Amino acid sequence: MQQSLAVPRGPVLPAQVGTLLAIALAVYGSFLGSGAAGGTPIQDAAGGYLSADATLLAPAGPAFSIWSLVYLGLAVFAVYQLTAPGARSETLRRLRGPASLSALLNAAWILTAQQGWLAVSVAVIFILLTSLVWVVVLLRNHGSATRVEHWILWITFGVYLGWVCVASLANTAAWLASLGVGTDAAWPGIATVALLVVAAAIGVALTGYTRGQLAPAAAIAWGLAWIGVSRLTGTNESALVGSAALAIAGLLLLIALGVALRARKERSIT
Repeated sequence: MQQSLAVPRGPVLPAQVGTLLAIALAVYGSFLGSGAAGGTPIQDAAGGYLSADATLLAPAGPAFSIWSLVYLGLAVFAVYQLTAPGARSETLRRLRGPASLSALLNAAWILTAQQGWLAVSVAVIFILLTSLVWVVVLLRNHGSATRVEHWILWITFGVYLGWVCVASLANTAAWLASLGVGTDAAWPGIATVALLVVAAAIGVALTGYTRGQLAPAAAIAWGLAWIGVSRLTGTNESALVGSAALAIAGLLLLIALGVALRARKERSIT
């Protein structure tokens, strides 16, 4: 954990309030996405292409409970950045912009999905993914001011990034399915397994890049495991994809843990 406690340059209050409002909008959007605030539940939107059995890359319903952890983390982050330590943190000064952008894009994704604009939703989710990569790069390069800040930021944005990696694949698969791509071919199962391997490789790479932070890899493994459950127990069954997804999720966790332990050992030596 690097020290980055400093008096921020320029006015802080407008940025703090803007971050709070952006995250509040994202949380409100989550209620719309669940149907609790009058919106169409995401699984019922876009012609059902975002449901748990629409594509081979769609996770089972319980997988989406991870959003509760993400939104809780965002809420804690929004409050923490209003505190005196949060106001003084140079890292948070840098993170407020991309973090707020990710929250706004989250809300925008829910809106586009509910409108059935799958192509637009794919574009939005990949921009969201880019904003989260931006957050993690800044966090990795500038560290955190306190241990509390360290855990708030890494758990929140690490899990957020890992899950959106999986969600972006599922969203793209839903869009392609809506266009009829692959529905009459014999290769989708093999192609899906290949994409699962790529997702796992990204999880391992993120663990190494972040010097042993496990949150991104754990969130990716969570998503892959629930894809496996969905393929083995849902109506869109595939023994190949289901078994592979569960195996890949397990291997991802083991390899990521090994990378994390090695990174910790290297830090202790230096």
